[in-house]
Formats: sequence, C-alpha cells, structure tokens
Amino acid sequence: MKNIKLIIEYDGSRYCGWQRQKNAITIQQVLEEALRKLCGEEVQLIGSGRTDSGVHARGQVANFNTDSRIPPERFSYALNSLLPRDIRVICSAEVSMDFHARFSATAKRYRYSIVANRHGTAIGWQYYYHIPMVLDIKAMEQAIQYYKGTHDFAAFMAAGSPVKSTVRTIYDARILKEQDFVHFLFTGNGFLYNMVRIMAGTLIDVGKGKISPDSVPGILASRDRKQAGHTAPPHGLTLEEVYYQNVPGTSV
Repeated sequence: MKNIKLIIEYDGSRYCGWQRQKNAITIQQVLEEALRKLCGEEVQLIGSGRTDSGVHARGQVANFNTDSRIPPERFSYALNSLLPRDIRVICSAEVSMDFHARFSATAKRYRYSIVANRHGTAIGWQYYYHIPMVLDIKAMEQAIQYYKGTHDFAAFMAAGSPVKSTVRTIYDARILKEQDFVHFLFTGNGFLYNMVRIMAGTLIDVGKGKISPDSVPGILASRDRKQAGHTAPPHGLTLEEVYYQNVPGTSV
C-alpha cells in the first residue's frame, strides 16, 4: 500500500466545489473517477479542504492510498490524460503513510482578485470580480493590516457554519496592485466558511468609502456578521498554496 500526494490546479467555473455531492459535478468526483479507471480499484481522495462552487485552485493538495504498481511520479501524467482540460495534476509523489492532506496542513494561502475600472476585462474575466469604479487603495491597505494576528473571526463567517472555534491566525495579509487589477493575499492557519470572501468584500466596501478602515477592529470585536461587508463572489477566489511546514514569515 502506498500513500500518494497530488498537487492540483483547477478552474472551478464548471464545478460545484471540491467535495463530492450526490447531484452535482465536483472536482473530487472527477478525480476519483479518473483514479478508479487508472488504478482499477475504488479510491478515496482526501483534500486539504473544501473550495466552494466556482472557486479556483493553483495549489490544492490531496492524497490517496493505493496498491497500484504505477510509479508515484507517473500518476500526474497518467491522470492528466484522463482529466478534462480545466483540471490538472501538477505533480505526484509518494509520502509517508501518516501524511493526511487535511490534518497535516499547517497553513493556507488564498488570493482574491478584482478588476477595478469602468468596463472590466475580456481576457480572464472569470477570475476577477469586476468593480466598476476606482477604489481607495490606501484605505484598503490600512484596513487589511487589522486582519493580521490571532482574532475571533465570527463576524467574517457565513451564518450557520458548525465549528468549535471561530478563532484563527492570519500570518500575512497584503494587497498587490497591477494597474486596474488588485489582489488580496491572505495566509493563515485556517479559514472559516466564506471567511476570505467576506474579508475581501469588507475591503472592497472600505475602498468604496462605505466602511471606515478604522472600524475593522470593532467589526472583529462585535462577532456580528452584519457588521462586516458583503460576501464577494466566488469566481475571484483562488487557493494558491497549502503549507505543511515552513510557512513564510512564521516559525511553523
């Protein structure tokens, strides 16, 4: 028995998220069906975490156990010959049997991307949330600093999410601007349901002048979802990387 780790890139536009569902096509389902054909056995694929419908990934991580004799490093090539073009396995390797894509992870990095101009963009439009106005970048840069550190992020979680704790640590939060394209980068030890999209929506509302940047600490303290900004749509969100050690800027 071997434990195989995959790093997966996908365009989530056509899929109802990562996790297998009964009446919808998901990334996990497509990959498991390809693995079943390849290995000649039922395979349970463990992902580092869920991504919602329409969300993309450049560095999703998954693992599975198999008795297949296929060399570990060849799984990526073999799988890509069976997968649709919008799902690619970037690499595959054998790892120790105690590696678990979800429970072994120590941090994740997400990117939320917007295009802030009058008309949007035709090329790559499915990866950007279009904001038809100029945003106050300085105000957003001020606001994003308040996300850093360990906080209770209950105000930035979608209602009805069953979790034991809403406390999370954000190691890094920054804004990258490339002409009209703006990217929010968040690295943390974990994220609540819709947390990144609400954090992004709040920053956008700050950029529009609807929320003061200095009000973010109060929003965090309130633990009230109604105090935070809107939930940005899923298509601007990408899971960039999952860390298992050596998280940038930390001792993890």
